[in-house]
Amino acid sequence: MTAADVTAADVTAGGVTSAGVRATARMLARGDGRGGTALPVLESEGPLALRRTRGSGAEARVMLVGAMSGPLGGDHFTVRADVRDGARLRVRSAAATIALPGQAGGEARYDVRLSVADGGELLWLPEQLISARGSDLRVTTRAELGPAARLVLREEQVLGRVGEEPGRLTSRLTVRIGQRTVLDQELGCGPGAPAGWDGPAVLGGHRAVGQLVVARPEFATRAMPARMLGESAALVPLAGPAVLVTAVATDALRLRRVLDEALAVLT
Repeated sequence: MTAADVTAADVTAGGVTSAGVRATARMLARGDGRGGTALPVLESEGPLALRRTRGSGAEARVMLVGAMSGPLGGDHFTVRADVRDGARLRVRSAAATIALPGQAGGEARYDVRLSVADGGELLWLPEQLISARGSDLRVTTRAELGPAARLVLREEQVLGRVGEEPGRLTSRLTVRIGQRTVLDQELGCGPGAPAGWDGPAVLGGHRAVGQLVVARPEFATRAMPARMLGESAALVPLAGPAVLVTAVATDALRLRRVLDEALAVLT
């Protein structure tokens, strides 16, 4: 599509505007009454594609596929997942997401909105987000959980491709349990980020950073103690039935290994 092909009709959800592409993907999971999980809503548009894959037992599985490059400068992508009572949903992505500069310029946005009701379980396990040189991306992830909901949420950011300086990346992660905020943190990296982002108090020269949030009702009575997990990861209990693991590493492979080991400890 060229600029001449874009009309006023394109300035809609899922269309192309002078500021970039707008696209939303939505999924709804609920118990099917037979011990399994149904997906009555599985909608996607533009560069976002949702595909149901083979599940296991009561668990339904969805793959998020990027149908084109991005997000580019000016793009705004939104992914929503709603898990109801009795449902178990695992969401992964087919490949890493690469933030690129794009011709439109400006900041790109990638919003993730997760909702898990009491008795529901969501495993949100996408591949890494790579901040390429010259890009400017703001990522916001917000999870709303019932007090008896279960969640495994993994986020991984890689600053630059091999031998490349990173772009500007701002990432905010918010988790609420029973309408109470238990985590609200933001990290800015790359050109224009607050001074010290690469210093010893933040990334310490590492180029991969990740978070793992695990929420389980049993953590309300069996609290996990704060501790280090190796030399580059820390486990911290949150003010609710959940824990946070934060890790840094020299590359994506080592980061995934650290977070996988942490998840094994927690589950």
